[in-house]
Amino acid sequence: MGPGVRRDDNFTCGGDPAMTSPLRPGIIAAVATLLVDQASKLWLLYVFDLGHRGRVQITPFFDLELAWNIGISFGWLQNDNQIVQFGLMAVKALAVAALAIWMARSRSLLAIIALGLIIGGAIGNAIDRLAYGAVVDFALFHVVIGGNPYYWYVFNLADSAIVAGVFALLYDSFLGVGAAKAP
Repeated sequence: MGPGVRRDDNFTCGGDPAMTSPLRPGIIAAVATLLVDQASKLWLLYVFDLGHRGRVQITPFFDLELAWNIGISFGWLQNDNQIVQFGLMAVKALAVAALAIWMARSRSLLAIIALGLIIGGAIGNAIDRLAYGAVVDFALFHVVIGGNPYYWYVFNLADSAIVAGVFALLYDSFLGVGAAKAP
């Protein structure tokens, strides 16, 4: 170190402090989720042109089908009123802020990554809502039992990341290394 330069434990030589912190895996998970989600939606909308193709069978149990979700998860609160949409965006922004604070305070690698997945998915769906007025959903699982078709909700990669993040948080809370163990 040169003259007059004091070593500080919070000082990092070169590089972004956020990327050398314990939050790095969560930030990477959030950004990767956001990029993959948005890339898949843009490709399906503008390159593959899913809107004009209708339902596209991929396997006997999985199709691509464009759905515009103006509500929240699983199509709840379907309402295209602008006030309701702004309210949903405000709630989502508060939730992302709360999740980011939780991630910053977390000491579990699994929880940090899980929260990053949830944050990235929430931001991806929020971008849709801002850009299109609805969330772009396209993945549809289904099964035929006894001649009757049963369909799951249409969803997207952001939704998948959110669900995976929630399951990872549950696992970390109940069965992870830091979880309280019964005697």
